[in-house]
Amino acid sequence: MVGIVGLAVLLIQTAVVGLPWLDFDFLTNYMSRKPELAGVKAAVMGTLITILFTALFTVPIGVGAAIYLEEYAPKNRFTQIIEVNISNLAGVPSVVYGLLGLGVFVQLMSLGKVVLAGALTLTLLVLPIVILASREAIRAVPNEYRLGAFALGADQWQVIKSAVLPSALPGILTGTILALSRAVGEAAPILVISGLVYVTFVPGPFDRFTVLPLQIFTWVGRPQDEFRSLAAAGILVLLIILLSMNAVAVLLRNKYQIRSED
Repeated sequence: MVGIVGLAVLLIQTAVVGLPWLDFDFLTNYMSRKPELAGVKAAVMGTLITILFTALFTVPIGVGAAIYLEEYAPKNRFTQIIEVNISNLAGVPSVVYGLLGLGVFVQLMSLGKVVLAGALTLTLLVLPIVILASREAIRAVPNEYRLGAFALGADQWQVIKSAVLPSALPGILTGTILALSRAVGEAAPILVISGLVYVTFVPGPFDRFTVLPLQIFTWVGRPQDEFRSLAAAGILVLLIILLSMNAVAVLLRNKYQIRSED
């Protein structure tokens, strides 16, 4: 109860401080050393583009791994080791993934500190969560669905495609979107990968970039009170993005649950 009250007070204070700065210019201006001219366009676009690429990498790999582990992989000691390691990776601190991405994608693969390296690093961060959520959704599908499809002459892939995945889709979508929501709010991996905050352009896949959490972190550290007010406005924008993603997850889950029941 105390934690909920504290969170509510914090949100109210953030809204009171940030709302006067949250206008059209704030959303469409780039970073500036003058608080009255500073905006979050580069940070918002960097966040959205990075998450888009993260989703493109995460969804096929995560869902494919879950399908393999649940439907194809033999139940032996090797697969048990893989399952335990996936569960352990879900609890690794995000800054560790940032250091791993810096070593592998930025230096070893020579991608540089660009959007693609950031997206691949966030993919490593959320991939265990997507795999675990997708496995739980696939495991929850009644075995009668599989047996019925096999009885009609379907092979294993046809059973998975026609009977298992449609029923598991609500859980897979919900877990994936919630995992991506976590990636949106992560600052530590991007701080290690990019560390860039003064961006005055919309980044492409191979451009330097910044994201909203990193921009907010930078503004909070500035001595001027105006920048801290800008940070509060940035927090409100980040909350809107996160709540929108969570709302999409709920809508998709309800939509596909109704469809699978029909």
